[in-house]
Amino acid sequence: MLQQPLRPPNHTHRVSKPATTTIAVVIVNFGAAELTMAAIESVLTRVHGGRQVELHVVDNASPGDDAAVLAARHAQRGWGDRVKLWLEDTNLGFGRGNNVVLDYLGGRADPPDYVFFLNPDAELENEALAILSDRLDATPTAAVAGAAVTLPTGQPVTAAFRFPSARSEFAQAANFGPVTRLFRGDLVPLPPNHPEGQVDWVVGAAMLVRFQVLRDMCGFDPDFFLYYEEVELMWRIRQHGHDVLYVPAALVRHAEGMCTNIKSDQPVRERRPAYWYDSWRLYYLKTSGRGGAIRAGLCWMAGAALNVPLAALRGQHQQMPKLFFRDFSRLVMKPLFLGPGTR
Repeated sequence: MLQQPLRPPNHTHRVSKPATTTIAVVIVNFGAAELTMAAIESVLTRVHGGRQVELHVVDNASPGDDAAVLAARHAQRGWGDRVKLWLEDTNLGFGRGNNVVLDYLGGRADPPDYVFFLNPDAELENEALAILSDRLDATPTAAVAGAAVTLPTGQPVTAAFRFPSARSEFAQAANFGPVTRLFRGDLVPLPPNHPEGQVDWVVGAAMLVRFQVLRDMCGFDPDFFLYYEEVELMWRIRQHGHDVLYVPAALVRHAEGMCTNIKSDQPVRERRPAYWYDSWRLYYLKTSGRGGAIRAGLCWMAGAALNVPLAALRGQHQQMPKLFFRDFSRLVMKPLFLGPGTR
């Protein structure tokens, strides 16, 4: 169940809205204090086209001394009111960590026009906030604008996507040329050189969203702990008639997977954590219903089963994660058929 809607502003004490567009940047940290501080500095050192920008940094009960390190750096650098720290005593996960700030912003008399979600392992490479804000200012039908992403090596990576489907799950799990070509129009990742324009969803590591739309959506769905929460949010946004834009002129460098140890180019036999499978199941349940989730799950398993002999014949690694069939059956298919709590 979604949380209660974000608190509306106090209309009795509303102050006049400044002419300049206002942006709140939200970074949720977990065990990556040094990277988070670099992300903060990448925002503070830009001019953002004269826009008013505030930063909110949520430490999600990080292990070690992250909270103390962030607080000390806040004082040393004299960040003052430009950076507000939220030091949580529980790891809320990504979506709920962001919702802490969204709820606060919704209770203010002067909420921002836009919210920019920035991963702690990401940094602005140019005036990305100004570029993304310009696009949303010029496109009233759009609610989200996402930046292009490069690795620290400078290699561009996919940052715009189609929504997942049963067909895409089968094709990507099979990893077989004829199947891939047959379902080319269903594959989730769009090419890194995809042109500017409307897409289904953009990478959550660097996306600008209209605050009023976030309020209407009640923020991120708190049922998700980590992964798929931004996809589900943009699915709801699209369902409500808003567009999502990919804007490759805005550039962000992303040290992918530094906080979660899950990378798009990691060895395929790495095992996925349980919360990843939980999020996959929740996404399909919420967007396709139980029947659609079961179809997508069966298609993924069928594609993975096809990949086993194909990979052996080609002398390649199997496509699915390590212990996939055991984990997927227990964490996804069993709860879908028998109900939650039946692992």
